[in-house]
Amino acid sequence: MNSGQDRRDGSGGGKRQEILAAATDRFGRDGYEHTKWADIAHDVGVGPTALYHYFESKQHCLFEIMDEAIEDFRSSFVAITTEERDPARALAAVMADSFELSEQEVHRNRVLVAEQGRLSHPSSARPEEEARQAARARTRDLEFAWASFLDSAMRAGAIPQSDARLLTRAVLGLYNSIWHWYRPNGIVGLAQVGDHFTGLALAMVGVPPQTLAPRQSAA
Repeated sequence: MNSGQDRRDGSGGGKRQEILAAATDRFGRDGYEHTKWADIAHDVGVGPTALYHYFESKQHCLFEIMDEAIEDFRSSFVAITTEERDPARALAAVMADSFELSEQEVHRNRVLVAEQGRLSHPSSARPEEEARQAARARTRDLEFAWASFLDSAMRAGAIPQSDARLLTRAVLGLYNSIWHWYRPNGIVGLAQVGDHFTGLALAMVGVPPQTLAPRQSAA
């Protein structure tokens, strides 16, 4: 088990997850910069100094949220593409799963996209730096999983030949773009967004729509 997961499952895990959830909602709704550490403490029902028992700082908490978000996406991707052997259907299933989100998961995606640039800046505080490096490593693992899958699909003739790494970044970039503007209670519903962007992503990869027609049941 990796160090990031160890930190989440360590002592005080229940309260730690409660803080992460409260911070996710605050960062996603109000923005990271506009959220005070005291706001999160208030939401959880503890004094501000109590938060330092679990996190070195607000940024340490942010990195843990980002780490968790990336790992959840990666693990879901691996599980789906391992279970569904048909590449086109696997991609469709991955995209469908990517829009089966709770409001808090939408907030978490907003935080991940909005604050991605912070992962490029090393921290002098050890807990922050460990969390930052863990999130960066997970990002590489996620991109590698996607690129490996796409490369395998290309070699099988399921999708057109292309640069798997660039195609990975194009698809993930398209998906991430949603969280710059989407709001859980906005005019456009998540199901509509999911249908539209799933079609765009599959077209980008080169999956013909007819390959996703329902399978015929055996007679």
